[in-house]
Amino acid sequence: MKKSPMTTPAEIESAAAPERERRQRVQSATTAVVLLKGLAALGGRASLTALASYVDESPAKVHRYLVSLMEESLVAQQPLTQLYVLGPECLAIGLAAMRIVDPIREAESSLALLRETLEVTCFVAVMGNRGPTIVRFEEPGLPVTVNVRVGSVMSVLWSATGRVFLGLLDESRIRAIAEDELAQAPAELRAQLDANDPIGTLRREVQAARGASVKDTNLKGISAVAAPLFDFNGRLCGTLTALGATGGFDSSIDGPIAAAVRREAHAISARLGFAAGTVQA
Repeated sequence: MKKSPMTTPAEIESAAAPERERRQRVQSATTAVVLLKGLAALGGRASLTALASYVDESPAKVHRYLVSLMEESLVAQQPLTQLYVLGPECLAIGLAAMRIVDPIREAESSLALLRETLEVTCFVAVMGNRGPTIVRFEEPGLPVTVNVRVGSVMSVLWSATGRVFLGLLDESRIRAIAEDELAQAPAELRAQLDANDPIGTLRREVQAARGASVKDTNLKGISAVAAPLFDFNGRLCGTLTALGATGGFDSSIDGPIAAAVRREAHAISARLGFAAGTVQA
């Protein structure tokens, strides 16, 4: 019987080389991504020492990777300060991502999470021609009967959704809608607002809370809380709202439902490219 030839150490080494090379390439790509994310977290520019400290790597290793990233225009170095900055290719990548970002799509997972964990009705609204308009609507297994659906236009003064737009979007048309609603509101609703400066006081309250809540104002027996959604420019682009029957719904602005809505609104805004501290009126 003919014996098969034994595998030599050289052959073993040769067979293992492609897999080792593949792992090295993956590791190098991971390190490069970590450096780019670190540079972004440091404001888009940093010294070699600061970046190395942030990613917990040696300056020599970080410098080697930065040289490669500069060759691909993902990183550049300012000639006067010698600081490393995100390069033009990073800008091109970011712009491409911003062009395809969609607040409705980015909110889908958060809407599902709120619906399942809180068992509440929740929706996303954007500013339309006639006012805040619902564009995505989710209901729990036992929905609350409300006469709002996708396409419904929400009150600026009497809904939590509308109040967020009123407080955080400084546009003349928002104020005009609010003034018109105030003039047509019955006395019992107007009595809930500040007598001297109803719209101004409401705006300040929303700005202080970074959100809004209502109880039996827009719809009798229904309470709601809403939080803002910001885009990559720091501009209000929508609201995330949860509502439920007043008897079993905690509408307090600091309650657990409001906290969950704010948390998911923050997550959606982050997926839209929002960075804290860039809010625009």
